[in-house]
Amino acid sequence: MSEELVKATYKVIGDFIHGFFKEHRNLSNFGDGKVEYEGLVYPSREAAYQAAKSLDPEVRKQFLEYTPAKAKEKGREVQLREDWEEIKDEVMYQVVKNCVDNNDDIRQLLLSTGDKYLEETNWWGDKYWGVYHGVGRNMLGHILMAIRDKFKGSVTI
Repeated sequence: MSEELVKATYKVIGDFIHGFFKEHRNLSNFGDGKVEYEGLVYPSREAAYQAAKSLDPEVRKQFLEYTPAKAKEKGREVQLREDWEEIKDEVMYQVVKNCVDNNDDIRQLLLSTGDKYLEETNWWGDKYWGVYHGVGRNMLGHILMAIRDKFKGSVTI
């Protein structure tokens, strides 16, 4: 990862966190934190999410060994399950929630963001899960904020 790209993308300004880098790296699906999803423990949220694109248990098991970058690459090659477009947001929510539920450091990091707006600002063009050049749905950011809001009432920082 280029330090120049991180510097140009990652900003913490007022009540906004733009990009999940440096001290906010573990909010990213490429960050640390094993996650259990449907009976398997994946090395990252990215690996779990990409594995869920398939219903084939053997395909899913392959993702147990992948780095986040390799999982993203291999996820592009998976034959998508028929209902993928309908369930992908819920899959991401469950994967991220399971990770936050079971990783104290990540949960504390998320809670430490308080009420800040979390935006998955990126330079690789993702306008669905993030924001690229000011345009995007920021679905990952919205999922993280929803999970944070659920924890706020039950956890003391």
